[in-house]
Amino acid sequence: MKKIAVVLEALLMTACASSPKIDSSQPSKSNDKNASAQTDSHTLSAAELESRRLAAEKSALQALQKQSVYFDFDKFSVKAEYKNTVQNQADFIKSHGNDVVTLEGNADERGSNEYNLALGDKRATAVQKNLSMLGVSAKQIRAVSFGEEKPRLLCHEEKCWNENRRVDFVHRQ
Repeated sequence: MKKIAVVLEALLMTACASSPKIDSSQPSKSNDKNASAQTDSHTLSAAELESRRLAAEKSALQALQKQSVYFDFDKFSVKAEYKNTVQNQADFIKSHGNDVVTLEGNADERGSNEYNLALGDKRATAVQKNLSMLGVSAKQIRAVSFGEEKPRLLCHEEKCWNENRRVDFVHRQ
């Protein structure tokens, strides 16, 4: 019983002991250093965040410029399978008011030069109309035709011709 009383008395004394009071109106020097370090880290964090945002935007733009809309032989209507590609392009262009996209219409080597230029133009115009329907300003779209002059592949067979019947997106900010 005596042991319990001694333990209780020790606990009571510990519980009632007061801690030293700190004057919060005058921050200590170590607090000043911590505040300064936190400010620097917030500044670096903001700079790092901006750097990452710009890098992500550049990466997104590079990915968009690698996209193309492909067409069937002697056709210039945008196929359903490329609607998402056009939508992605439209979303980017609308969110970047200073962006101007050039739609480069291309054709494969079959047909006359004049015919292929006209077909490339119809393909670029078809994509332009799709972008306009999705709310892209006409001021942000330019359509050109290269006909057969900018082939992606140079062989003379269907796999190359499929790759050359396309519209490419070239963004300028």
